Amino acid sequence: MRLFQNSGVYRSYRPRLARLTADCRSFDAARKAFLDDRFGAAHFLAPVLEGRSDAFLANGDDAFSQQLWASEQGLPADTSLEDILLAQIEHHKTEVFYNLDPVRYGDAFLKRLPGSVKRSIAWRAAPSGGADFLAYDAIVNNFPSLLEGYRAQGARAEYLFPAHDPEMDAYAGQTERPTDVLFVGSYSRHHRARAEMLEAIAGLRRNLRVVMHLDVSRYTRLAETPLGWVGPLRKDRRARDIRAVAQPPVFGRDLLAAIGRAKIVVNGAIDMAGSDRGNMRIWEALGCGAALISDAGTYPPHISAGKSFMSYDSPQQVPQLILDLIRHVDARSELARSGHEMIRTAYSKKVQWERFVEIAG
Repeated sequence: MRLFQNSGVYRSYRPRLARLTADCRSFDAARKAFLDDRFGAAHFLAPVLEGRSDAFLANGDDAFSQQLWASEQGLPADTSLEDILLAQIEHHKTEVFYNLDPVRYGDAFLKRLPGSVKRSIAWRAAPSGGADFLAYDAIVNNFPSLLEGYRAQGARAEYLFPAHDPEMDAYAGQTERPTDVLFVGSYSRHHRARAEMLEAIAGLRRNLRVVMHLDVSRYTRLAETPLGWVGPLRKDRRARDIRAVAQPPVFGRDLLAAIGRAKIVVNGAIDMAGSDRGNMRIWEALGCGAALISDAGTYPPHISAGKSFMSYDSPQQVPQLILDLIRHVDARSELARSGHEMIRTAYSKKVQWERFVEIAG
């Protein structure tokens, strides 16, 4: 199988990627710098991560790396990013096109794929009413309710999951974990339930080392300027305790390092797939050996409350769960060990690849 995997660059990650690739003078060097940072590695299939010649990875919306490839191939300087991506697929003689960015490259793009492409598969893990990418041969994610939604729209939808990145094992092996509690995620005025939970956690900062790496919305940043001290913006400022423990967002290896320093990682899903759970923080926290506290719901197979992680039903429960795990070191260590062993085996790259081959076949 000649596999082409296309990804997209998360907006907040772009400045970091620009720094990582600033000195790169070839497409291969830029791609290597990106892959070495492990951003999104849970979604990259084994042949891509192994560097196999029959597998190709591109970030189709990353102008810097894509234009490096275009220049190396002698394409005109004004070639569009879409045309560069199509040229890469044709040059690679791709048989299976796996796209992590179907909103950008939807049904109209599929009509332009070269004849070598026999299967097109799209990862989409979000509600998409009126989606313009239903012509893919399969839409995949790890949220059953979302898959049912795509089937109701007439698409073939199949269950596929992120996988454990073996690079995380080095972080899981860290025994010195000076951060007691870690939260990493986005924060905006729309995340009311999340804000309530974070405020409850931040209240522990006087006795515990609490760290929150928050990707804050522009509106929230504006609310925390002098303009937000009075008037309607005031209600959208983060609570004082949250601001006291907040740090800039982290990505890639910096994120893995932050989790590797943490005893406990708290996760909170956003209301996107009903009671289904399975966001990336679960794979990252368990993969890097932290004890995970996450909200109650329906989790993927093998990820079990009480064995792989501790669950909560309301934000008010979280501080006590944290304190219990901090006090009971052996129980916390066993929870972290069990969670890591489960994710490393049940969701290995080998298992992920075998499932993908089954879908593509």
